[in-house]
Amino acid sequence: MQPTYKEVVVIGAGLTGLTTALRLKIKNKDFVVIEKSDRVGGVIHTAVKGEFVYEEGPNTGVLGTPEVVELFEELDGKCKLVPADKNVNKRFILKNGKWELLPGGLIGGVRTPLFRFSDKLRILGEPFRKPGTDPHETLAEMVKRRMGLSFLEYAVDPFILGVYAGDPNILVTKYALPKLYNLEQNYGSFIGGTIKKAKEKKSEREKKATREVFSAEGGLSSLIFALEKSVGKENIILNCSGLKITKNGTEYLVCGNSGETEYQYRTKNIITTIPAYELPGIFDFISEAEIKPISTLFYAKTAEVILGFDTWEGISIDGFGGLIPFKENRDILGVMFLSSLFANRAPKGGALITVFVGGVRKGHLVDLSEAEIKSLVEKEVKDLMQITNFKPSLFVVWKHERAIPQYLKDSGERFEMVERLQKENHGLQIGGNLRDGIGMADRIKQAFELAQFSIDNG
Repeated sequence: MQPTYKEVVVIGAGLTGLTTALRLKIKNKDFVVIEKSDRVGGVIHTAVKGEFVYEEGPNTGVLGTPEVVELFEELDGKCKLVPADKNVNKRFILKNGKWELLPGGLIGGVRTPLFRFSDKLRILGEPFRKPGTDPHETLAEMVKRRMGLSFLEYAVDPFILGVYAGDPNILVTKYALPKLYNLEQNYGSFIGGTIKKAKEKKSEREKKATREVFSAEGGLSSLIFALEKSVGKENIILNCSGLKITKNGTEYLVCGNSGETEYQYRTKNIITTIPAYELPGIFDFISEAEIKPISTLFYAKTAEVILGFDTWEGISIDGFGGLIPFKENRDILGVMFLSSLFANRAPKGGALITVFVGGVRKGHLVDLSEAEIKSLVEKEVKDLMQITNFKPSLFVVWKHERAIPQYLKDSGERFEMVERLQKENHGLQIGGNLRDGIGMADRIKQAFELAQFSIDNG
């Protein structure tokens, strides 16, 4: 069989892979996308049951980079960006069994019952502390040093549970939250750096990154469907297995099967966007020792439990949701109020909420049976949301064994190996959430960069 030549071969048809492919198509590049699953979108999948519209993967994104807005602009007419309701900034933290509003500024931080008086004084003094010198300092160490223990326990820890399902005692700030790390390194403090950055002049493009929470009309799958249509189904091969990539001089040969059909492609540009654990064995020119620092990336496992109520009789869910600090010793990580954030997600007068279970420190709960998870969620939700008549019309459990990559101390070695392999193998790019961040905005920004490199590489 004679291999078909493609200017670029993209491995993986999740958000990163599809966005990369769209950028290539806009620049009239000849490409193909190879996907092992029977559908595109990766972990993004919207489901509909009756009047409930819910997500089985990521629930929201943030307009954290201009590229997110530009992607929706390119998909104009095929997919509509939907900003969250204005109440999105109302976020609650559980303390002593009671929901407390997370403060949004310095004054609120001084007044809130979430933090100790001594730590409130530390917050006032934060701009005057010296920057840290340890690049591998954990997030917990940094926050205790600058803000105090209670700020770690009742602000940062629940935030990390909500974003990473992680543990601030092992996440390294430089890798997991580089913007926060750079605030201290470049400006001397979190508070002072935030104020100074807010005063810096932004370009019109930079102003697109409003930090708004968003979804898509009809759910995030609408974004995936729009990408698939724009990329062209004829450029995507699904149900792929036996993927092997060999190198011959300046070209790569990509081989595998789609069902009973064999495919072979020659190319000068290979882009992988698949999870780290899927990389071993696909490159014949990369040794096991070289791929190991990348493929051994640690993931948090979680369970998403979606609850839909035709009639809501619990506490007010006017806000983004509630996060539960590890210190509170509950069996759930938090609750997101989806029907409060976006219209048409639940019947009028009803509610759609998503409950999260597991994470780095309580991953064993994900190993429970579906019936056991439902039981513990019912117990927690009845208590925390004050529901006496617990009769949800929708009760769905989705387990994610490798949900969220954790950027720990070994991340530096992983990033360095990626750079080395890309330098030694011109035209190879190793993307995906194993580097450059885990959020939707991170994935879209990276996709723009991956595509641009291949465009420039010819």
